[in-house]
Amino acid sequence: MKISSVSEMRKMDQSAIETYGIPDEILMENAGLAAYSVLSEQVDIANNRFLVICGGGNNGGDGLMLARKIHSNGGMVRVVLLSDPEKYSGAAQTNYKTLTHLPIQMGQLESAASLEKDLPRYSMIIDAIFGTGISRTVEGKYREVIDLLNRSEIPVFSLDIPSGINGDTGGIMGVAIQARTTVTFGLPKIGNLLFPGYDRCGKLYVTHISFPPSLYQADTLNIAVNDPPELPKRNPAGHKGTFGEALFIAGAASYYGAPFFAALSFLKAGGGYARLAAPESMTPYLAAKGSEIVFVPQSETATGSISLDNKEALVKLANQMDLVVLGPGISLDDETQELARELCAAIEVPLLIDGDGITALCEHLEILKQRKAPTVLTPHPGEMSRITGKNVKDILEDSIPVLQKTAAELNAIVVLKGAHTLIGLPDQKVFINMSGNPGMGTAGSGDVLTGTIAAMHGMGLSVGDAVKKGVFLHGVAGDLAADDIGEDGITAADILNHIPSAVKADRRGLPQKIAERYRIPVIL
Repeated sequence: MKISSVSEMRKMDQSAIETYGIPDEILMENAGLAAYSVLSEQVDIANNRFLVICGGGNNGGDGLMLARKIHSNGGMVRVVLLSDPEKYSGAAQTNYKTLTHLPIQMGQLESAASLEKDLPRYSMIIDAIFGTGISRTVEGKYREVIDLLNRSEIPVFSLDIPSGINGDTGGIMGVAIQARTTVTFGLPKIGNLLFPGYDRCGKLYVTHISFPPSLYQADTLNIAVNDPPELPKRNPAGHKGTFGEALFIAGAASYYGAPFFAALSFLKAGGGYARLAAPESMTPYLAAKGSEIVFVPQSETATGSISLDNKEALVKLANQMDLVVLGPGISLDDETQELARELCAAIEVPLLIDGDGITALCEHLEILKQRKAPTVLTPHPGEMSRITGKNVKDILEDSIPVLQKTAAELNAIVVLKGAHTLIGLPDQKVFINMSGNPGMGTAGSGDVLTGTIAAMHGMGLSVGDAVKKGVFLHGVAGDLAADDIGEDGITAADILNHIPSAVKADRRGLPQKIAERYRIPVIL
C-alpha cells in the first residue's frame, strides 16, 4: 500500500476534483460514509450518544457529515464547533448548512470547562478538529479540549489522523488526541504510520474515497508499506552453495556476540554457507557455540581486533561470495577501522555494512559513493547522525526526507533501524516496515538482522528485495518471540531462535493475530 505526504494528498484531492470531475462534496460524503461504516461495526449507533468536535477546516466538514449520518441512523449526536462556522467553505460549508436544518444540537464551544461537565453523557467522541492540516503547536482552547478528551477516557474516533499529530512526521505538535480508532482518507499519511503518531491512531483504517487507482497507486508516490515479495521455492536438488555463500567480517575482543549472531542468523534464516572472519583468539569460543559456521581465523591487532595484514586474503575470499557483511563488533581500533575502509573500496560483490563498519566510513563517504556493486547500510539513529552530520532529534523529526537524501547521495540502500524501521533506496523510494515490537530494542538484535538480510539474498532475492524481506522477517521473529515470552526480556538469542519459525510462517501464512498487526484494512 502506498503512503502519502500531506502535500501529495492535497494534490490527489485537487486532481480528483479537477481532472476526474469528482466534486469535493462527493469526496467528503464518501469519507463520512466510510467512517460511519467502521463506527457502526464498533458500537450500536441507535443506542449510544456521540459528541462530534469539529474544527474549522475540511476535517471539521468530515465530522459534520458523519454527525448527519449518525443522526439519520437513530443515534443521539451533539456537534461542538471550535471555530466560527461562517468560515467554512466548499463541501464543509455545504455540510454545515445541511446540519442547521436538522434537529441536531450544534453550537460553538464556550470553554473547555463547559464541555467537561457534559462529557459523561457520551459513549463515543468523534475527533474532527485538525486532521492533517496542522502546522504549528496546539495552543489555547484547542489544547485544553484535547487534554480534556484524553483525560476523560471516553473512546475517541479520529477522522484522517488524531488531532495534534503532524501528518508528515508522526510527531506530536505539543499535544495530540489518543484515539481508539482512526479512519484515514485517500491513503495513509506518513504521520499515521510513524511513531508516535501510529501509536496515537489506535486501530487504523483507510478508505480511497472513490479516488481512481491511477491516483492512489501512482508511480510518483515514493513511500509505501514494506510488503516484500515471496521467497523463491527451495530447490529440492540444492546444496549449501545453492542457497548462498556469505562472508562475515566481524568481532573483536569483548565483542563475541555480534559475529556469532550475524553468521548464525544467516543459517537460521535459510542461507547455505556462512564463513566468519573473526580474530583468531575468538575462534575456539565461537566454534563451540556455532559449529555450523565455517571459520576463517584472522591475525589480530594488539587490542584483539582484526589486523590490516589480513586485507589481501579477505578481499580475495570476499570477491568469491554472494554477499559480504562487514562491521558487526569489529571495534573502533584505528587499524581495524582503516581495514574496513580499504575492504569497502576493494570488495566487488554486494556489501552490507553495519555497526563499527559504518563508523569507519562516516568521514569517508566518498568510498561508498564510488562502489559499483550494491551497498547496504543498516544504521541506528546514532549512526545515521554520524553519516549525515545531523543530530538524532532532527533525524527522527524528519526521518523520511533525510533517509531519501542519504540513500540517493551514497547510492546505497539505507535501513534506518527503529520502531517501524525505514528502508530507503537510491531512487528515493522508502518502505515503512510494520513488523517488530519494542522488546527488540536489545543488544545484538541488529546483528541478527544483518544475517537475515544476507540469507534472503542467498536464497535468490535481489539485494533490494532481500533487504525488504530480511527486515520484515526479523520483525516477525521478534513478534513471535514476544508472543512466546513477552516483550520484556527479549534477547538477540530469542530473536535468532525464532527466525526459522518466522520463515516457516511467511511461507505458509502468518498466524492471524500476527498478520492483523501488519495489515491496514481498506474500507470501500
